Amino acid sequence: MKRIERTMESLQERGEKAFIPYIMAGDGGLEVLPERILFLEKAGATAIEIGIPFSDPVADGPVIQEAGKRALEKRTSLKAIIKTVEKIRLIVKIPLILMTYMNPIISYGIQKFIDDCVHAGIDGIIIPDLPIEEEEIIAPHATQKGIEIIRLVTLTSPLKRIEQIAKRGNGFLYAVTVTGVTGVRNEFNEKLADYFSLIKTVSKLPIMAGFGISTPSQVQEITKYCDGVIVGSKIIELFNDKNYAAIEELINASKNDVRIIN
Repeated sequence: MKRIERTMESLQERGEKAFIPYIMAGDGGLEVLPERILFLEKAGATAIEIGIPFSDPVADGPVIQEAGKRALEKRTSLKAIIKTVEKIRLIVKIPLILMTYMNPIISYGIQKFIDDCVHAGIDGIIIPDLPIEEEEIIAPHATQKGIEIIRLVTLTSPLKRIEQIAKRGNGFLYAVTVTGVTGVRNEFNEKLADYFSLIKTVSKLPIMAGFGISTPSQVQEITKYCDGVIVGSKIIELFNDKNYAAIEELINASKNDVRIIN
């Protein structure tokens, strides 16, 4: 069993929820990436999503876009990120997942990218601009090497589409909770519970809710309906403010007992 699957199964056996923070590699300098990963693991993160800076991040809102710009200004490269992860992987036990777009992978070389990810101990890849109709350019390479492609579904995805995506996936399913790009939201669609219930009718994968989640109360509310949350923009803001206590509070919010609503 792969690390992501093993981690999610262990959480479900214990009746716990997942918390996956997103950080932008190279924001603040690539040298801070290892210490941020170690901090998040110690704080109780289930896994960590590591963003790759890119000049045209179509799924990202202002906070993540600016973080990517800062990283690119420091000449952060995909190769350097993978090498940094390789070093920290020796002491980090939780799953590490890259979030990137296809252009950096193609520039890197698809097979070399997958091989280097395996060597670095990376467990999964999230590629927001890769539809399932085109994923054959990378998915077979990843599957062969044991790298999970984490797929996304959205509020506007038809049920048949969700079923098609879920059947291809392993690890977990990334359920986007807003219509639009990443970023802090004050409120969510009132039909979010129905959305998660709909996904559960066609998928047995754990459901991670992402986009817009930014407060402990939102974490507690949303995890009533799904298996965990992914938080990005707020984590980036808090790291830049050096507000580590607030990051711990967000992570701890997912540890509280919640009532599952089917």
